[in-house]
Amino acid sequence: MAPIVSTIDIARPPAEVFAYVTDPARFPEWQRDVVRVDVAGDGRFTTIRRFARAERTTTQVVSSNDPPRSWSARGVDGPIRPSASVTVAPAEGGSRVTFALDFEAHGLGVALLPLVRRQARLGAPVSYRNLKRLLEGSRQAD
Repeated sequence: MAPIVSTIDIARPPAEVFAYVTDPARFPEWQRDVVRVDVAGDGRFTTIRRFARAERTTTQVVSSNDPPRSWSARGVDGPIRPSASVTVAPAEGGSRVTFALDFEAHGLGVALLPLVRRQARLGAPVSYRNLKRLLEGSRQAD
């Protein structure tokens, strides 16, 4: 399946947007399903997300980092392994941020994959609006 791609404009300089959006420790501030992130410091981080009334843990590794333009991470364990990439480009009045989410299923995850993709398709836009509000100075989140 094709990745889930979303683009949002944020009225802040690209370097500031990039630094914030690619910091896993800040994910809980704008991603509504993230409960906690534990950063290992070696390019690995573990994300605990709420999904279907349960918490799911996934370890990811940063697979590319080209500040302030692009960043990506991929899951390395679990039945559903997310891959995310972020591209930040200058735009009039600030930055244009493009997110691409994809998922790889293993074992029992194969049956859950359609539900996970649906949840991501519905939840990601809310997280991106939260990101925009936070970075542009409005503290109210969805």
